[in-house]
Amino acid sequence: MENLIQGSQPKVMLLGIGSYASSAMRTLSENGARVYCYLTRDYGDYGPSLDGETFHYKEYPNPCPIIKEKEIDLVIPMSINWHEQEWTEEFLEMDVPILSPSGEAMRLERDRDFGRQLGEKYGVPVPEAYVAKNRIDALEYINRNPKPLVIKNPLCAPGSPVHTIVAETVEDTISWLERVNYAEGAFLQEYMGRREAGHVAFVSDGKIYPLVTNQEYKRAFNGNMGPVAGAPMGGLVEVDQEDKYGIVKDTLEPLLPWFKATKFHGPVQSTSVIRDGRWHVIEYNVRTGITTGPALCRMLKNPVETFLAVGHNRPLDISFIEGFEYACTLTLAGWGYPYTKIEGPSLLVQLMSEPTCDIWWNEVVSDRKGRTLMSGHRIADVVAVADSMESAISTAYENIKKIYCLSSYYRTDIGSSMWPPGEE
Repeated sequence: MENLIQGSQPKVMLLGIGSYASSAMRTLSENGARVYCYLTRDYGDYGPSLDGETFHYKEYPNPCPIIKEKEIDLVIPMSINWHEQEWTEEFLEMDVPILSPSGEAMRLERDRDFGRQLGEKYGVPVPEAYVAKNRIDALEYINRNPKPLVIKNPLCAPGSPVHTIVAETVEDTISWLERVNYAEGAFLQEYMGRREAGHVAFVSDGKIYPLVTNQEYKRAFNGNMGPVAGAPMGGLVEVDQEDKYGIVKDTLEPLLPWFKATKFHGPVQSTSVIRDGRWHVIEYNVRTGITTGPALCRMLKNPVETFLAVGHNRPLDISFIEGFEYACTLTLAGWGYPYTKIEGPSLLVQLMSEPTCDIWWNEVVSDRKGRTLMSGHRIADVVAVADSMESAISTAYENIKKIYCLSSYYRTDIGSSMWPPGEE
């Protein structure tokens, strides 16, 4: 590792907030790194502030001087927005390793129709899709192709005009097409059913390294009911370096020539639905994700060395901690969630007893009395790792019950559907 860092201790900067940033900071710190966080939003700064020095984007509009001053060895972004900032070119010219692809490779996630076309070009099964310019165009498309559709924004970004809507009937699809915001158009994707799963891999040195197969429970309420929440309400993660479910084979391996051509190095996730015995990719992401990321950090034996090697585009020697092959993530949601236009009071958040797994804070603050108060809609993420999925799920539920906040809730059925991968 000595030839990958500037000093004796690796220095890592997170770009993000909440549980994603604080979980990486704590885990990497415990594995020998010195950690910092550049806070990219107006909320979620409490958790990261517990684990390292933080810098808020309003006080520091450009993180590049901080990165230079602190001699940062690796930057880890929470979202792809880092690639569209006023300081992006300056950062790239600094040649500081980042746990993310850049340039053309970013389009894999950023431009949903590009990802679909790329998959189609390389023989990856993909659903039918269409980019509608406006409401009339969208309605004409569904009249020509009367199928239920998933409606997404064509460009992937936090706060985009269209938040993902999964319509399971033609009638529901038409109802939503009458209402969505077409400021950037609408990406209309054939609904493929609920037999969905994902796989997160690293690409480095021109090779694909399978890591974990995962499941995200995206709907707000038990039974996979209610709207798709702004972020998953829970998740499952299983170490799967052998790709036993076949997601890498069907949806990532065919892209290897493109990965090499674009000099892609960083994380890549394929979220896919199985139909007729093959996985059909419905979305690619180029980050570990807020559900899988905190678990992956805990499961890797040498996360600092591994992330640095990926950032430098080096060959990888990945190993996981024995007994940490499975993980369960649960989200404690607060007043009004997932209807984020509803604002609740600053309710007290209490940890009733000592936790036995990780609890990562999201939208909370500390008041003058040292109390923890709810400041938004997602209070905390509970992450448990174990030697079996049953144990991980059990531990996560034991610990989420230790957090009390009036009118908060969590899904009580994580793991009872959509697992193993390919099941409904």
